[in-house]
Amino acid sequence: MASLYETWLNRIDSYYEERYYVPVIEALCQYHGGSVDGRDGKGKVFNAGYEVFIYAFFLGLYYGERTPLEGPRRKFRMEMYTWGRKSTEPGRKDYTLIQKYIFVALVAKSNIDLLAVDKGNLSLDEACDILMITLNEYANTGFRLILPPGREEIDSTLFENTGLLEMIRNFCGK
Repeated sequence: MASLYETWLNRIDSYYEERYYVPVIEALCQYHGGSVDGRDGKGKVFNAGYEVFIYAFFLGLYYGERTPLEGPRRKFRMEMYTWGRKSTEPGRKDYTLIQKYIFVALVAKSNIDLLAVDKGNLSLDEACDILMITLNEYANTGFRLILPPGREEIDSTLFENTGLLEMIRNFCGK
C-alpha cells in the first residue's frame, strides 16, 4: 500500500493562474525544458517551470498567506517525483530533499487529519487533494508577490544575482 507521501509525489495537479504564464513563467524560466546552457544563454533564472513554482510556493509559505486561485488556470503536467530528476542532464540536482520539505510544510499547514487517513476514514486521494490545495494556494500567494495585481511585468531586480533571495528576505515573516 502506498504512503501519503508516495501518493502525493505521483500527483500532477499543481496549478497556477493563467495570468502568470507570460510575465512570470516565461520571463523567469526556459519553460518546457532545455539544457542549463540554454537557460543561461537566454538570460533565464530558472530552467524548468516547476522551479519557479517551487520558489513561488516557498515565497508564499514564508509570507504566511494562502490565496485561492481565481480565473483560468494552467497545470504543470509533471508528477512531483519527476521534479529535478533528470539523470540524462549533467549537473542536474536531485530534488528529493526539496520534495520532502514541501510535503512536511504542506502537512503542517493543511487542515488534514492524519489519524483519519491512518484509520481509512479519509482516503489517500482525499488527503492529497487537501495537500494540493494548500500547495497551490501558497504558490499563488508567491506568484502575486512576484507580480502584484495591476502590474504587467515582474520587477527587473529579480534578474540580479541576489534578486530572488532578497525577495524572500523581504517577505519572510511579513
